[in-house]
Amino acid sequence: MDIVEKINTILKKANISKVSLAKYLGVSRQMVYNYLDGDDLSKLPNEKCQLLFELLDVNSASEILDININNDYLQKVGSKIFDSKKVSSKKDEVIELSGLKKEEISLISDIIFNLKNILMEEKGREGEAYATVEYLSQFVQNIPMMKELKYLLGYFSKNYGYTDPNYFIFDENNQYIFESIMFSAMTLYSNGGASRTRIAESHKRWENMLASKKEEKLSRTQELNTAKVQALRELGYTEINEKNASEVFDKIAEIVSEKF
Repeated sequence: MDIVEKINTILKKANISKVSLAKYLGVSRQMVYNYLDGDDLSKLPNEKCQLLFELLDVNSASEILDININNDYLQKVGSKIFDSKKVSSKKDEVIELSGLKKEEISLISDIIFNLKNILMEEKGREGEAYATVEYLSQFVQNIPMMKELKYLLGYFSKNYGYTDPNYFIFDENNQYIFESIMFSAMTLYSNGGASRTRIAESHKRWENMLASKKEEKLSRTQELNTAKVQALRELGYTEINEKNASEVFDKIAEIVSEKF
């Protein structure tokens, strides 16, 4: 077992998600995946390495392989994540920008400044302003999983004159096709050629697709709940707690895998 594999095993058994680890390290979820994509910690910046060592209660990477993963250890690691969440909830969260270039820090500052201005809009539009920033946050969270979101940003950058229309930093062919389709759709919308009545059927199909996705998600949630109940019953427990969490989650994974 290599170092990264051992770390992932510890995270899984301690029920620490990649999102929780990202918040603990002060980086994005995607960066955590990048850091742990390999068999060592060479991609991890020194300051983040030290935070990870502190979480795992070691002084160096070589000590990680010698960690005895027992319930006491898992509880200790889990409590550090829990305590870090409590601290961040009691004070304004500070974004760690060390390791970024000067122009990258300036870009983030511009974004925060503009978002603050949106939230400080006139009183009658407070709900609308908050929803706008909330939607943007959800948009950004999904960028690593959906390349078309990057193409969408590129389209509007070009549309407002910030970027040359023939400049392609992403996949040129796909970006070109996406931008052309976006232009056609926006032209149809702007010229009034897409009345609500004419596109009602299309919107209904979209609603049905989203409902199907939601139903699939609920079904998956129900499946996991059923597996949890079965796991607790087979192990002789009545609930999941800090002492049995690792054992129960392993049993749930085993039950779910047997169904496929």
